[in-house]
Amino acid sequence: MKKTLGAVAAAAAIAISLSACGGGSTSTEAKGEINYWLWDANQLPAYQQCAEDFTKANPDIKVKITQRGWGDYWTTLTNGFVAGNAPDVFADHLSKYPEFASKKQLLALDDSVAKDHVDLSIYNKGLADLWVGQDGKRYGLPKDWDTVGLFYNKAMTDAAGITAEQMAKLDWNPKDGGSYEKTIAHLTVDKNGKRGDEAGFDKNNVVVYGLGLESSGSGQGQTQWSFLTATTGWMHTDKNPWGTKFNYDDPRFQDTIAWWAGLADKGYMPKLETTVGASMQDNFGAGKAAINTSGDWTIGQYTGYKGIQTGIAPTPTGPEGKRASMFNGLADSIWAGTKNPAASVKWVEYLASSACQDVVASKGVVFPAIKSSTEKAAEAFKAKGVDVTPFTQQVEDGTTFLFPIADKAAKVDGIMNPAMDAVLSGKAPASSLTQANEKVNALFK
Repeated sequence: MKKTLGAVAAAAAIAISLSACGGGSTSTEAKGEINYWLWDANQLPAYQQCAEDFTKANPDIKVKITQRGWGDYWTTLTNGFVAGNAPDVFADHLSKYPEFASKKQLLALDDSVAKDHVDLSIYNKGLADLWVGQDGKRYGLPKDWDTVGLFYNKAMTDAAGITAEQMAKLDWNPKDGGSYEKTIAHLTVDKNGKRGDEAGFDKNNVVVYGLGLESSGSGQGQTQWSFLTATTGWMHTDKNPWGTKFNYDDPRFQDTIAWWAGLADKGYMPKLETTVGASMQDNFGAGKAAINTSGDWTIGQYTGYKGIQTGIAPTPTGPEGKRASMFNGLADSIWAGTKNPAASVKWVEYLASSACQDVVASKGVVFPAIKSSTEKAAEAFKAKGVDVTPFTQQVEDGTTFLFPIADKAAKVDGIMNPAMDAVLSGKAPASSLTQANEKVNALFK
């Protein structure tokens, strides 16, 4: 559903700023066909059901849904803005909408929300506020939320003598990695059956890595390292949302990244270059990794592999005795160039209502934004035999922090992605991130 962002469609992003901002047609009648895009294939059945229910209640409006993979989704969407054929409504991301809004590509929803008496208090705390831009206008209505946890192979932890209770109480620090690193090391196995913490371990011939790797996490590190850096008191920016000074030069950040990159050097985590084009989830399903850190939108995938019994644990507690998780929330936005604004608004408001979010909840795939629908989702997961407490307890315990929302996200990513890759692949020290930070902060001067 959500990944940390690569440098997506940079050329198209530039072109957006040059294109006309496409004010919608003057049609005020809610009828006709509207195009709706999303990227998560796992959620497609739920939203198709929502679309059918919506059309039953609104026979004059048809909804055509298109699902595209993450990378292709943003490239095609950005190109659509330029070409004037973007979808009427689309699932939007916090790292993307500030730029879209600044280029006048999104329809403000304030008038509709007021006129239709949309109750913003029904959503989980803070989610509705995330979608108010720097100009004070609303550009999305919340659809879901997510936190991060540890997925682990129960057969592997059992064989290693590690209990579920121990997995639930891991601790971490940037000096020696705490019990989190000890566990990762013990779960790593080389071709001769030697564990990572045993004498004679061959780090160059690993069969099972203690910790899987998806990417370097660029500048956000949502599922890769943000749940560690946040436990040191570090923050991505000087304020959130709309920070203008980034803190990648902070020793607390660099010490954490140096520790994390060191796991690959020790052989406990795959080297970055070996993961290009591979699926971290499928590597887990193939028994190549014992622990993967990921978001709750992947619960279905991790618990769906045949022959793999998957456990879920919360992120480890940090030096200050608390755990942490990035709190991210998607929303549905309307393209400013829609030919059918009235129908688009009606569909977005339906997507943001309990009528649709209860349907999404019933599928047990993600946690909807509405508080009552979140509870129903937890029940749906429980019915599948999945305990989602490691994800929900972060919200209940108040150990979450917001996804960093800032302008110029694509340009920040263009600097941080290669800089982080260089550190994680051992080509540059963590101290090199100070220079990257200077480049990032220069964008805001």
